[in-house]
Amino acid sequence: MSMIKRLRALAVLTALAFLGPAALAQDNPAGAPQADAGFENEVPTAPVHLDGAILFSVRGVTAFPAEKRATGIADRTRELAGDPKFTTSSLGAVESTAGTEIRGGDLLVMRLVDADARLEGVRRQDLALVYVDRISKAIDAYRDSRRGENRRHAVLVAAAATVVLAAALVLMAWLFRRLGGLLERRLRVRFHAMGIESTESTSGHRIVGLAHGALCTARVIASAVLLFVFLHLVLGLFPETRWFADRLVGYVVGPPEAIGEAIVAKIPDLFFLVILAIVVRFALKLLRFFFDAVAQGSVAVGSFQPEWSQPTYKLVRVAVVAFAVVVAYPYIPGSGSDAFKGMSLFLGVLFSLGSTSVIANTIAGYSLIYRRAFKLGDRVKIGEVMGDVTEIRPQVTRLRTPKNEEVTIPNSLILNHQVMNYSSFADKAGLILHTTVGIGYETPWRQVEAMLLLAAERAPGVLREPAPFVLQRALGDFCVTYELNVYCSDAKNMLELYAALHRRILDAFNEYGVQIMTPAYRTDPDPPKVVPKDQWYAEPAAPAQEDGGGKA
Repeated sequence: MSMIKRLRALAVLTALAFLGPAALAQDNPAGAPQADAGFENEVPTAPVHLDGAILFSVRGVTAFPAEKRATGIADRTRELAGDPKFTTSSLGAVESTAGTEIRGGDLLVMRLVDADARLEGVRRQDLALVYVDRISKAIDAYRDSRRGENRRHAVLVAAAATVVLAAALVLMAWLFRRLGGLLERRLRVRFHAMGIESTESTSGHRIVGLAHGALCTARVIASAVLLFVFLHLVLGLFPETRWFADRLVGYVVGPPEAIGEAIVAKIPDLFFLVILAIVVRFALKLLRFFFDAVAQGSVAVGSFQPEWSQPTYKLVRVAVVAFAVVVAYPYIPGSGSDAFKGMSLFLGVLFSLGSTSVIANTIAGYSLIYRRAFKLGDRVKIGEVMGDVTEIRPQVTRLRTPKNEEVTIPNSLILNHQVMNYSSFADKAGLILHTTVGIGYETPWRQVEAMLLLAAERAPGVLREPAPFVLQRALGDFCVTYELNVYCSDAKNMLELYAALHRRILDAFNEYGVQIMTPAYRTDPDPPKVVPKDQWYAEPAAPAQEDGGGKA
């Protein structure tokens, strides 16, 4: 009965709120106070509760907030309802100099002013009549729910609901035990058919555990649903706990309802995000097709190098995706919330603190690529490490050493060190390999140079054009330092070429009986360390050989 009264009062208030200004226009020549556009959203209000039911909402001011005003009205209404001597017929609206007062006998329940009427868009006197009706019905419902026969009925219903809940929980426990046993027997039969001997095996035990876990989860959910229905029913039977029963529904239904409403409200934004994703995906495919054509040489772009195509595509891809994220950000659900902004700020701080070396290595990596310091397959020396370039990544570069070791070097470290590329000119101008020997002063320099050139001629892998040449690097304390320079076209075989060249040098000097003094020796023999003129062209030197500054 109380529910019917509350619904009837709500219908009256709603009708007056929508039809009040039009219906009262003839009685108010000056016009009733009209609610300004957006006024209700700007003014904070608070609902007046009694036994969990909302009677109406009131506004407040800075010195007297709406929540405090609503609480006072509810307390005074409850005081009137609890007074057995008070009758609702004595509740009425009285005009005063401060506004319209709603009184119950000598007790002032509330005072209405023009600002309250403007909030609802009706006249103050009409709004007072509606509030009087709502308060009167609320008092009747308050007393009716606390009568002895109603309380006894509520207790009986609560006891019956408790018995039903206990029986349902016991029945559910028995049912789930039966289901668990039946499921385990079915699984055992299936395991036997599949060749799994026992449920104690690793795979069988896991499957049985997952099945029991699913049943336990279903049991917990079903128990929670039964408990929720029980609490909502029992708490709603008593006026002291009815407010919590109403809130309990909001606690459970509110979050899914809010999520559903948010999803429905964001459907146009989601359509925009889907279209944006399709456009960005298509644009990235076009860019990939273009840069692949540049890499293959099908498309020429001025002095743009083909090996720049893939790193440039990665940079352009990052720029396109970043632009798409900026465009999509306002349309992402929840992007305007404080939680989303706080999380974005937190992730930004973490990225800033932890990505310093990452960003430095990435910038260094692209700098090395566009500077063309080396490319895949080149034989290089970075710091103390020499090897072939096997991978160039934005963060690191990997080398494979001649000992078949893989060395990973951060790009920022490469940018700060000297890089020696042996392969840059090997194919075109040839790579010069050089080695030094120390020969005593008693050996003619022409003979030494001739033996070194003979060794270069015999060494495999040495280019005949450009021709090898010899330099006298130093006149030392005990010997003359000669440097043999030869050309090769394969930088990756430089160690093998050095070994072959050294073998041929040893053979040539042994063949002609010349001692290699490197690194040095302790004493000289008594005869002076000079070369007689008749031995200047000792074999294999030729008399017509140039001496580097004039004729021989």
